[in-house]
Amino acid sequence: KEERIVVLETENAFLHLKLAEYQGLAGRSTNEILQLYAAHDQQMKFQRSSVLTQLHGAIEKRLKQDLKSLHSFALELSKDFQRQSKTCLYQVVAAVQGIQLQNEAMQMFQIKAFDLEQSLQEVTERYKKEKQKRKALHNSLIELRGNIRVHCRIRPLLPFDDAAGHSQDRQINFSEKVAYAADDETVLVKSSRPGHASVNKTFQFERVYNDLESQDAVFADVSPLLTSLLDGYNVCIMAYGQTGSGKTHTMLGPQLEGNLALAIEEDSELGIIPRATQEVFRLISEKPPGSYWVEVSVVEVYNNEIFDLLAKDSCGKVFGIKRDVVTTREGKSDVPLLTHETVENASEFLHLVNKSLQLRVTHPTLVHAHSSRSHLVVTLTITTVFGDNFGTLWEDEQTSQRLNKEASFTFPQKMRDNKSTSSSRASSPVQLEATEKMKQVKTRLQLVDLAGSECVGMSGVTGAALRETSFINRSLSALADVLGAIAEQRAHVPYRNSKLTHLLQDSIGGDAKLLVMLCISPGQKYLTESMQSLGFGTRARQVQRGQVKKRNFPVLSKGK
Repeated sequence: KEERIVVLETENAFLHLKLAEYQGLAGRSTNEILQLYAAHDQQMKFQRSSVLTQLHGAIEKRLKQDLKSLHSFALELSKDFQRQSKTCLYQVVAAVQGIQLQNEAMQMFQIKAFDLEQSLQEVTERYKKEKQKRKALHNSLIELRGNIRVHCRIRPLLPFDDAAGHSQDRQINFSEKVAYAADDETVLVKSSRPGHASVNKTFQFERVYNDLESQDAVFADVSPLLTSLLDGYNVCIMAYGQTGSGKTHTMLGPQLEGNLALAIEEDSELGIIPRATQEVFRLISEKPPGSYWVEVSVVEVYNNEIFDLLAKDSCGKVFGIKRDVVTTREGKSDVPLLTHETVENASEFLHLVNKSLQLRVTHPTLVHAHSSRSHLVVTLTITTVFGDNFGTLWEDEQTSQRLNKEASFTFPQKMRDNKSTSSSRASSPVQLEATEKMKQVKTRLQLVDLAGSECVGMSGVTGAALRETSFINRSLSALADVLGAIAEQRAHVPYRNSKLTHLLQDSIGGDAKLLVMLCISPGQKYLTESMQSLGFGTRARQVQRGQVKKRNFPVLSKGK
């Protein structure tokens, strides 16, 4: 319609130009007539001949005819212009009315779209709130039942996934991805190999991380457990999976061979162990000064033997010394003569861990060039100190009364009189005073990087490395047996079948909080090992500790 208006306006302008042209022609004709009249008058004055008279009459007649024709044409042109102008005006009015109707319709659609967007936002917010409520209720249910939390992390495909693992399967594309994160709670394993049964199975866990999620996302779901640590619960976080599935990356980060103490400044890729330490000291900084102190011990379980990685020789050089794990009269696990170092910040802790990692046993296999051949257990022991006036440090009067009532036990002289640890533990003034005037509560945070759980045929190890693999698989099998015994609520739980389970006894049983981080390789090459790891995680989720026993540790945070 707008184009039609432009065409009509162009025609109108053209007609105006024509009218102006004819008007100019008429003007020129008039001038010519006047000139002729003047000439005629002059000629009439000088010559009164009949020829001039006839000529004047003919010219006058001709001019009258031309003027009449011109006037008729101009009148017709004006009428035509008026008709076309009216037609164009009607068309313009109709076009404007149509545009107005379209604008009104567009406004109505915009209003409807805005209402729909608002409704969608409201529904989305309600969905998010309901999802958060569901997760909160689910976590509360887990805490009430005492169940293990199992998270699963699927690493991205890596260059060494392209290498063929078995000579008889060279036609299989080992770099094909078969394990996926269907959503944040479901793992989908889908595979179809020639000569093998097809696999299409899903596994449910409390949290599933895809290959694009960062270390920040992983730790965001782990950090709430650290609050439970200061609330009086033992906490254990362990990474389970085959060699090369990303356990050490998840627990320590990519700076395994570098200096972890220096890497704290660039913490975007730090793993759970350094991040957990930072968070623990951050939480402690919010508490009353002098009410907490932290000790660290680092051991590795190698060939079913425990080695103290912080022990020092007579020259002060760190080297691994074999220790043993025992069960105390209270039914707790303990490692006599184990070295504990007091740390005051995350940098000191990471410095000790970095020195310990240099002693950890590694051996190249077909799966990974730096395969860890031992289970690494980093333990932070948090000692909480409070006295008779402890209630004045807390805002909640009922909480302080409950704490004073529950914390009825002490640790007399233990911190000072244990000669085996006096050389490595700092005799802080808080420790010395606490032995006589204060009450103490100890909790443990055990961070475990388990050795790989792959089969011998996959790793291709022989000799001493084969013996290492045998011990690794036996200890992991013992861990599965312990979880199975807890799940079936057996009277006897075989913690002592392995040094690993015996060492972690306090963090697996009772009311301790245990998080198993399953690390999965997504490639076709590791399908069997990935299915085994997912099966282990599924069985671990079925563990129910039964009724929660009377707690030995007080709750130190409000509302817990």
